[in-house]
Amino acid sequence: MGKAHVNLVKLCVGAERVEDLLHWQAQPRAKGPDGLPRHVTRMWPKREAELLNGGSLYWVFKGVLLARQRILRLDAVDGADGITRCGIVLDPDVVRTEAVPKRPFQGWRYLPSEIAPRDLSAARQHDTDLPPRLMAALAEIGVR
Repeated sequence: MGKAHVNLVKLCVGAERVEDLLHWQAQPRAKGPDGLPRHVTRMWPKREAELLNGGSLYWVFKGVLLARQRILRLDAVDGADGITRCGIVLDPDVVRTEAVPKRPFQGWRYLPSEIAPRDLSAARQHDTDLPPRLMAALAEIGVR
């Protein structure tokens, strides 16, 4: 049996839809020196080995978890203020997931793989976004 992995869940601040994240990550300032998207955070995850064993960063939009990106590596990023932060380097492919309501929180949280939402089918990966709360309500009543 392979090693377990864990995921992170993070609010996608300033984005209302998955398309907003895609637009942001297409900009040069959202990418690291290697051209891959990255999210810089103050804290370094203590469960690094589990994250790098197949974990993803799950994104929450307006209180609803809707998408994920595989975590490729964690890079040290030195800020202009002299503080080293964690650069979470992400696979550029954004995978849409089942809609799951999520209460507000600060920073990021671990998300065990056993309770992570399932990916949407390949046929639904390019669906036009409904409002996040409507997607969550539909998921709650079993409409996927």
